[in-house]
Amino acid sequence: MSLRVSFLRRSVLACALIAVFPSAYAADSGDANDLKGVVVTATRTDQTEASTLASVTVIDRAQIERLQAQSVQDLLRGTPGMSIANNGGPGKSTSLFLRGTESDHVLVLVDGVKIGSVTSGGASIQDIPVEQIERIEIVRGPFSSLYGSEAIGGVIQIFTRRPQGPFEPSLYFGFGSNRTINGGAGVGGKVGNGWYQVQLSHDGTDGINACRGKPSPGGAGCFVYQPDRDGFRNNSASIKGGYEFSKQWEADAQWLRTDGYNRYDGSTSNAAKVVEQVVGASLRYRPTDWAKFTLNAGQSADLSDNYYNAKYQSTFNTHRDVGTLQADLGLGGGLWTFGFDWQRDRVDGNTAYARDQRLNRGVFGQWQQTFGTQSLQASVRRDDNEQFGGKTTGSLLWGWDFTDSLRLTASAGSAYKAPTFNELYYPGYGNANLNPETSRSYELGLRGMHGWGHWSLNAFETHVDNLIAYDSSIGLPGNVEHARIQGAEAVIGTELAGWNINGTATWLDPRNESRGANHGNYLARRAPRSARVDVDRSFGVFGIGGSVYAASHRYDDVANKKQLGGYGLTDLRVSWAFDRDWRLQLSGSNVFNKHYETAAYYNQLGRTYMLSVRYAPTH
Repeated sequence: MSLRVSFLRRSVLACALIAVFPSAYAADSGDANDLKGVVVTATRTDQTEASTLASVTVIDRAQIERLQAQSVQDLLRGTPGMSIANNGGPGKSTSLFLRGTESDHVLVLVDGVKIGSVTSGGASIQDIPVEQIERIEIVRGPFSSLYGSEAIGGVIQIFTRRPQGPFEPSLYFGFGSNRTINGGAGVGGKVGNGWYQVQLSHDGTDGINACRGKPSPGGAGCFVYQPDRDGFRNNSASIKGGYEFSKQWEADAQWLRTDGYNRYDGSTSNAAKVVEQVVGASLRYRPTDWAKFTLNAGQSADLSDNYYNAKYQSTFNTHRDVGTLQADLGLGGGLWTFGFDWQRDRVDGNTAYARDQRLNRGVFGQWQQTFGTQSLQASVRRDDNEQFGGKTTGSLLWGWDFTDSLRLTASAGSAYKAPTFNELYYPGYGNANLNPETSRSYELGLRGMHGWGHWSLNAFETHVDNLIAYDSSIGLPGNVEHARIQGAEAVIGTELAGWNINGTATWLDPRNESRGANHGNYLARRAPRSARVDVDRSFGVFGIGGSVYAASHRYDDVANKKQLGGYGLTDLRVSWAFDRDWRLQLSGSNVFNKHYETAAYYNQLGRTYMLSVRYAPTH
């Protein structure tokens, strides 16, 4: 399959022009009653999943428990457009490459608060326990026009647990391979005009040998040979609550903290005490049916104390303070959104940076409207950053429901990413003259919703300019690279003879288009082809299921000299509801004990099992 730049670009622009001449008849508003849930990440406003114009994947609590996933990595693996690189098993550094973009080109939110390390740029998703998660929304495509920096490949938002009924206790305990022990307990409920949720969880494992590295000279991987088990433990707690003071005023607040200890292989450090913390609060005022005003404030912290053979080495603590004022106004049959974002990034530790904080201010506007069978979503944003000045981004999305069950979509947008503190200021390495990385993207999609199930096909193309990489001519990172990424995604879900079947497939062509020896090479650690199939069925109180994930080869280096082989993984699971409120679960992961790597020299789990019991009262 080959997508041409000019064809895709012309096709998207042509589809956008069609929107200027909307159809004259109205869609059946009663269809909304048949749609499953509400998503917020694609527009920063409430909308049904089926009405979104962007490419969206939602993983809800029911799916999490049915799949018996042990980590956020397990949940994201095989979602459309996703490649994952993990450095040695549970709790180890995990990078996400969405639609072929860089690992720090994905914006990650927890309950609306932006998380991630200010120094390295990545979000520590490996530290977020699955037991704390209610659902995950994954929005693919450029969304800097709504969220600012980093949203080149897309946005992932993780929502923590929230009660649906008056009183909801929960209990979970499991044990498995590598002396893995997991557990969690929580209670939540609705009381009058308020609600609350308290959740505790623990994850712990002896792990595996994270890295089969080679010491210097000629080293590779972790540059050291330490054949031991690299364990991981994580204790977490969250508290959430909200209250509706009147029909016009309501507020909520949340706090999540994970406290972990992680062992790994390395030449300068091989263990870390890590803390991830997210605090946020919201106040909403709705004076009329057509107007809503929201004030959000929050802070995320990424804290790390690093050790080598139990001796303290360094501290890297980063904080991100955020605030938002947003107005949603229903005017002229459409929804207009205006907002102001404020963000302050701070670095603290025993490494001296030339600058240890910076401010970013952003203003944005969005218009959503439906004209008969056609829909539009347009947004524009202006960011002002203390380091590199102003940046303007925009996007336009269009959809046409040309039958009751088929929708055609097209979109075009720009995005950018600000350099990290390490890239700008790290002693002996940073380059304070770096410019932001920028992108432009185009997408065409077709989706269907039928009585037998749903499906979608999306083709996209992204150009990224000023990619930051090491520039040997100056001995520092520089804006030296350009990338061109083409791809397609397919999704299908149906029920066949009582079996629930869900499948995804992704094709990627992520190329380095920079001048020089690496021109035309694949971008590192992206699998050009991947697919996943989940099959589940209930037999009364029993449930069985399985998942198969396959990924083609990838390269671990920009020169494409270190190839990582393709692989396939098979997971199996069974469950038994031995009481109305109790369920016993057994899962086997990588049941054929496939040896594979997603990052060179870093080992992955072989065959493992997990036996667990779960208590959750039914309503």
